[in-house]
Amino acid sequence: MFITADGRKFDVYKDSVHDNLCMVAAEDKDYFVADPKLGFEGETVTSDGKTWTLAPLSHANAEKMRALYPWTAPSRVLDRDKTMGVGDRLGIATDGHLRVFKKYTEITPILSQQSIRELNLTNRTFADVIDSASFAVFRCGYTTGWGADGDHVKTAKEVAYALESGCTMITLDCSEQIDNTIEGLSKAEVFAKYKQNKELEDIYMNKSFDVGEGITISFDEELYKRTVLIYSEAIKHAIDIFFNLIMKNGKQVADFEVSIDETMTPTLPAQHFFVANELTRKGVRVSTVAPRFCGEFQKGIDYIGDLKQFAAEMKIHAAISRHFGYKISIHSGSDKFSIFPSAGRETKGRFHLKTAGTNWLEAMKLVAMKDPQLYREVHAYALTAFKAATAYYHVTTQLSRIPSLDTLKDSELPDLFKHNDSRQLIHITYGLILNEKNADGSYKFKDRLYKLWRKYREEYAELLYKHIGRHASEILMK
Repeated sequence: MFITADGRKFDVYKDSVHDNLCMVAAEDKDYFVADPKLGFEGETVTSDGKTWTLAPLSHANAEKMRALYPWTAPSRVLDRDKTMGVGDRLGIATDGHLRVFKKYTEITPILSQQSIRELNLTNRTFADVIDSASFAVFRCGYTTGWGADGDHVKTAKEVAYALESGCTMITLDCSEQIDNTIEGLSKAEVFAKYKQNKELEDIYMNKSFDVGEGITISFDEELYKRTVLIYSEAIKHAIDIFFNLIMKNGKQVADFEVSIDETMTPTLPAQHFFVANELTRKGVRVSTVAPRFCGEFQKGIDYIGDLKQFAAEMKIHAAISRHFGYKISIHSGSDKFSIFPSAGRETKGRFHLKTAGTNWLEAMKLVAMKDPQLYREVHAYALTAFKAATAYYHVTTQLSRIPSLDTLKDSELPDLFKHNDSRQLIHITYGLILNEKNADGSYKFKDRLYKLWRKYREEYAELLYKHIGRHASEILMK
């Protein structure tokens, strides 16, 4: 307990005690307690006759903390075999995440993982997201390294913003450069649209490639031409971003992931090989590639598709990744429990798994457990906001299958999070829920939600420890 001369009391986070600096908790927020010589910005207080700085968790103080303790800053970690992105949209989930990674030490976390869309929907910045994770790393005494991902950034401007903010990993979303119309064309239409490229034809057309492990990748004329038409602009975009932004003064400044998963149809192994080989030929160094796998990876629910087919195709995709020396990245990995064993097995324990929205779902389950009336208000609003939210996400939710709140007792509300339709209802409406305002301009739900999450932060951390811990356990096949 830290008690100031004027009687204010703060609980000390025991894992945060380092030299003349620690973090303490008030009812509504956390603070640093620092020796004034350390230079933190804040209020001067006395305790037991000694002077201290009671410092807010501001960006300036985050920078000071990271300078003093480099392990509180993100770093490039994708060269480690097992990595897992656990995007924290709310800025309150990292304590729970770190409980997972302190247990499953084989996995290194990407604690900051946000897209521009998520930042806009939550009114946050990359700097805020990184600061929140840094504070939690210090608070929990996690010293073994973590990363920060500018996730699904699409343009040079977005990549530059992520890098300037301190992201140590860039996930380049090439979806706007991938031509999804090509898959629907006939063979004759593909041949008519294709423009001769002798260099590529000599390399790929009617050629086969041994990627090891008894796997051969082959291109007939149609597959070659179709692949060129679909992916050439995406490859050019990735090359431009890499050499203009990821490389600076001859040095690579961030881990680089190329995402080709935001497509209408699965990425064929030959198409994956073509993208990887072209990037390699042009000198692009990728840490991870995210193909579009077979089946459906919808938000917040388990995998939908043929598990045997997934395992068979993952085996080939993973072999291609090993051939080129990078890791497979599995996007929308939240709650995809049925594919984790095969993903862990076929990647031979070398993978990057991305989760995000499931943390929000656990936060809302906590609301249902602790304040049923507030949950009922949020749920009712989500039903009205659902249609607008589908502009951002592909889901197969059927609202008619969600039980009416009028039929449920308070004790039954948490069980809604066991069902796909109600999970997706709450999952995709998060931005609208957090931004909805009353007539006077105050937030309708946000402030009450954060107050509850603060009050029950220990319970939230435990929910995440169990739920994200299940992700870690099952992909490690433990």
